[in-house]
Amino acid sequence: MKTDRHVLEVVAAKGRLLGLDMVYQCASGHLGGSFSAMDILTVLYYDVMNVDPANPEDPDRDRFVMSKGHCTPALYPVLAQRGFFPEEDLKLFRSVEGHLSGHAEMHHVKGVDMSTGSLGQGISAAVGMALAGKMDQKTYRVYALLGDGEIEEGQVWEAFMSAAKYKLDNLCAVIDVNGLQIDGKTEDVMPTEPLDQKMESFGWHVLKVDGHDMEAVEAAFEQARAYQGMPTVILAKTVKGKGVSFMENQAGWHGKAPNEEQYQQARQELVTALAEREGK
Repeated sequence: MKTDRHVLEVVAAKGRLLGLDMVYQCASGHLGGSFSAMDILTVLYYDVMNVDPANPEDPDRDRFVMSKGHCTPALYPVLAQRGFFPEEDLKLFRSVEGHLSGHAEMHHVKGVDMSTGSLGQGISAAVGMALAGKMDQKTYRVYALLGDGEIEEGQVWEAFMSAAKYKLDNLCAVIDVNGLQIDGKTEDVMPTEPLDQKMESFGWHVLKVDGHDMEAVEAAFEQARAYQGMPTVILAKTVKGKGVSFMENQAGWHGKAPNEEQYQQARQELVTALAEREGK
């Protein structure tokens, strides 16, 4: 049974607010790429993946790898709202008193299937998980989310080739195409377009979608599930810093915490957005 779109919008809006609070409270974290990915993660955890917060290590569960592992201000709020751990735990983000490290960590955070942070390595782990599923004749699916700056890493393309070689149609990768990375525009740092043609030439089924249109994102995941014989990549066009006016499309907000004034402005915008969605 699909989750009502209104509920998904509330979860994503609240997720951005929780992520902002997390980063501000510890004065560290990555908001830009977290906010661009929030809608995608919400759809994944609420409508796409077969997961059970009461049994997070179910061997038959679907797996998710946050290959851009620094974007935990998106992942952790979604996991908390989904019920993997209390939202109260988010207040101890990046604190020695808590269990939520700055990068995705599988040993201490329920719902995290792979520890990531060194860019380029997560998709390789996802390929291994999908290959293991094929070899064990399991029905679970594997999902991985990459940044469009991350794909400048050579290891990513080795993983893409391996996935195609082994015809891993139980693997779906999503590239968060927000066009920005820590050093500026991806087209200036290391151009990767045309991504669709490159991925097709590497033996992947390619889908393109607006990463903030939840219905379109969900439809893309459904198409990926139905496609057989090769892995699928979803190229999700997004806005870095989505939801906060002064953060949107600004590379400077890749990985820094807001000051008090910025925090109050951002929080007001996100509170207003959440109230609008809750009032629908």
